[in-house]
Amino acid sequence: MTRRLMEGSEAIAEAALAAGCRFFAGYPMTPFTELLEHFAKRLPETGGVCVNAESELEAIGMAWGALATGARAATGSTGQGLALMQESLSEITRAELPLVVFHMARGQGDYYQATRGGGHGDYRHLVYAPIDVAEAVALTQLAFDRADRWRNPVSIYGDYLLAHVAESVSIERLDFGPLPAKDWAVDGSLGGSGRARIVNPLGMETGVKGIDPDAFWKRLQAKHDEMARREARFDAEATDGAELLVVAFGTLARFARYAVRELRREGARVGLFRPITLWPFPVEALRRAAAGARRVAVLEMNAGQMIDDVRLAVLGDAPVVPIGGISSDPAGFGIGPLLDAERVRERIEGALAVEAA
Repeated sequence: MTRRLMEGSEAIAEAALAAGCRFFAGYPMTPFTELLEHFAKRLPETGGVCVNAESELEAIGMAWGALATGARAATGSTGQGLALMQESLSEITRAELPLVVFHMARGQGDYYQATRGGGHGDYRHLVYAPIDVAEAVALTQLAFDRADRWRNPVSIYGDYLLAHVAESVSIERLDFGPLPAKDWAVDGSLGGSGRARIVNPLGMETGVKGIDPDAFWKRLQAKHDEMARREARFDAEATDGAELLVVAFGTLARFARYAVRELRREGARVGLFRPITLWPFPVEALRRAAAGARRVAVLEMNAGQMIDDVRLAVLGDAPVVPIGGISSDPAGFGIGPLLDAERVRERIEGALAVEAA
C-alpha cells in the first residue's frame, strides 16, 4: 500500500477516479476550484472527460447527460454555485440518477442547504461530512457506490480546510460488492426497437399511455425512507458517563475531538458525538449517546443550523445549547478563529462550567 502526501482536493479527485468516475463538470469557485483543477488534469489521463463549464447550470446539465448513459459522473461547487443547481438537483433525484456532488462550503456553512436543499418537491440526498482527508478518500468511494446502489444523488460535504490540508493517504479502489445492473441507462442500444429507455423525473416509460406521477413519487418516498433507516453513520467517543455531550461535524469536529480527549484525560466527564451522515441524521444513535447527559453542546461554525436536528433527536431529554458561532476570514472562505483547538476547548469548558454550576 503506497502512501503519499496529498492535498485534500487532490486526494478526493484521486479517490473519485479510483471509484470509476469518468466524467466531471464544474465552474471554478474556491474552495471547489482546486478540486476541478485536479479533475481537469487527471481525468483525460484515465480516458475520462472534465469540462470547465460556462456556469453551474451548464455543469449540472452536462453531468445529467453523462449519468443518463450509465457513466459514473460528478459535479460540485461551493454553496453559492450549488444554489444555482437546485432545480436540477431535485429533478435528477426524481429521475433516479446516481450523481455525486462535491459540496465545498465557504464561511457560515451550508448545513441547511446540504440537508434540506432548495429544489422543488420531495427529494433527499445522502450527505457525508468527512472529518479529514483520509475519511474523505473513503467516503468519496462510498458515495459512488451508494449513488449507484440507490440510484440517488450523494453529496460529499467539505470546506476550505478539507480542500487545502495535506495528509499522507493511500488511494486504492474499495470493493463494496456487486451493484445492480444499469438496465435503465440510455445508451442508444435500443433505438428504433420500440423499447427505447426514458430517463425523466415523472416515471414515464416507453409505450405506456399516460403517466402516474403520484404512484411514482410515492415509490421514491418509500426508497428515501429505506435509505434513512439503513444509511445513517456516526462516530461516538467517550459518551459513557458523559455529563456534557459535544456534537460536531466535518472538519470542525477534528478540533472538538482533540479538546474532548484532552479534557477526558484531565478527568472531565465530556463526550463527543459526530454525525458522519448529515442526512440521514443519526437520530437514534444520538439519542442513545445523550442518554444520561445533563447537557448537549452543539459546535458548528454558523449561527445555528445543525442544532435544529440535534434538538429534534434529543426531544427535550437534556438542554441543547450552541457553543459555536459565525467565524470567518475577511474573504468569507470560512477560515476563522474558531478553527483552533484552544478556542474550542474554551467553549467546551464554558459549557462544563455552566453544567457544574
